Amino acid sequence: MSDAPRSHGRKTIRPTLKPRSLMEGDEELAGVWQARIVTLFPDAFPGVLGLSLTGKALSEGRWQLYTHDLRDFGIGKHRNVDDTPAGGGAGMVLRADVVGPAIEAAQAHARGRWPVLYMSPRGRPFDQAMARDLARSDGVTMLCGRFEGVDERVLEHYGITEVSLGDFVMTGGELAAQAMLDATVRLLPGVLGNAESTVEESHAAGLLEHPQYTRPANWEGREIPPVLMSGNHGEIEKWRRAQAEELTRTRRPDLWTRRDQSS
Repeated sequence: MSDAPRSHGRKTIRPTLKPRSLMEGDEELAGVWQARIVTLFPDAFPGVLGLSLTGKALSEGRWQLYTHDLRDFGIGKHRNVDDTPAGGGAGMVLRADVVGPAIEAAQAHARGRWPVLYMSPRGRPFDQAMARDLARSDGVTMLCGRFEGVDERVLEHYGITEVSLGDFVMTGGELAAQAMLDATVRLLPGVLGNAESTVEESHAAGLLEHPQYTRPANWEGREIPPVLMSGNHGEIEKWRRAQAEELTRTRRPDLWTRRDQSS
């Protein structure tokens, strides 16, 4: 069984006399942001990342996605990837001598600033600031756990950062990895058509986003706030700011307090 990573990014294909089969390799594009996913379920990718803006950017070669199948690094005839917990207990733990070589294979392609993250409910909370930081890196490797988790020695040996999507437990890290990649990829240059979209949205300035409206002007007896129809951009900006602050105060007092402390 091959341990070659599966590539989901490709160049834009233009008319050529070169056979199509010769263009469908795992060619890495120089200087392009990459995500490398170490997982037991490579077929889970690209998933939703292959749709909409992230999918379009992937097909255009604005970023690249590779998966590294943990089963390819399994032990013995049955390619075992896990074993019982040392000291006893329920469930199974991913083996260090399986995960380690998989991380090595992924990191063989790393360049520049390239963090390695492990999707873990005990990790630091993922937020917009982390998404921005990842977008400014050269790429990222994400380890998706399963079962009871990963042998701790792997995390220590490679200095892996544990990251959590929230205070809940999932069956594996694949969905969390996709969510984090979606938040990151949309910040890469050229992915969003309107760069201002990332400036005004929730969390961009430590506030939740103001309410949004569009046609029809009246729906089920509810009208668009008159200030938004006034054409007075100064008043519109003041209204949006006030709405964002009020929403943040009432819905996310933790964000509001943190913002006050930093100002």
